[in-house]
Amino acid sequence: MAIETQILQLIFAGVTVGSIYALLALGFVVIHNVTGIVNFAQGDFAMLGALVAVTLTEKTPIFNRVFVADFNLPLPVAIALSTLIVSAIGVLFYLVAIRPAQGASIISLIIITIGAHFVFQGAALITWAADPYSLPRFTSGGPLEVIGAILTQQNMWVIGVTIFLLVLLYLFFDRTLLGKALRACAINRTAARLMGININRMALLSFALSAAIGALAGIVITPANSMSYGDGTFLSLKGFVAAIMGGLNSATGAVVGGIILGILEMFGARYLSSGYKDAIAFVVLFAILFARMSGWLKQGQTQTEEAGL
Repeated sequence: MAIETQILQLIFAGVTVGSIYALLALGFVVIHNVTGIVNFAQGDFAMLGALVAVTLTEKTPIFNRVFVADFNLPLPVAIALSTLIVSAIGVLFYLVAIRPAQGASIISLIIITIGAHFVFQGAALITWAADPYSLPRFTSGGPLEVIGAILTQQNMWVIGVTIFLLVLLYLFFDRTLLGKALRACAINRTAARLMGININRMALLSFALSAAIGALAGIVITPANSMSYGDGTFLSLKGFVAAIMGGLNSATGAVVGGIILGILEMFGARYLSSGYKDAIAFVVLFAILFARMSGWLKQGQTQTEEAGL
């Protein structure tokens, strides 16, 4: 295989994986913008979305194989229902765990989300055991070939869903009153409250929206990569790093950060070692934190602001 083809294939793979990270990062950004919280249970929304969709589409043993779920719903219906169910779980999570802790420090709220991660993981283990599950591919047909590099139809679905959600979020936040109310909470929660915006309702909506985005991320990745109860941990990590790369406040930055992280992982796995693939996210995270602590990123942001950019 020519070097150009190899590089293009790695870019295709990186963009596909990075699109998943981007979707997870979007969930982080939505909640952080409105509440200031970093939700480390975001990857579990993806895990739950995938496993619920599997349960709705095919015979699935649950609760230590005591019961067999046999809904056999069409895949599009299962995807829609799974997204709604996980969105409801996000709402319940906010009402039960986050809202009662209002007034607590941000660190305390973040610790609550870490605790929720273990609760979701344990509930998934009890329900679906440790077995990996997969969904059928969304469409059949041959892959797209570009200069010898292959892009499967499922990969195109992943990239397409990411682009679609990014555009949808832009239109929602920029063109609807509800979206503008959420943006107002992100800019200044006190001023938004004084303008009559219900802060608690906006926070609840952010958790519902974030959970739905996470569920869709898990669903689109599961036809190509099986999903099990413990996958939420690494998904949360990768989504968090992607969100940090994008500044944690920008939806566009989250998508760009996710894609860059995915490409870095693919090139690292190819030219260094596949064992370093997951470590790259940690390296990127430490590099960003070090740069911020040393003031490099802050200096760059100040220079940008002074230049009027």
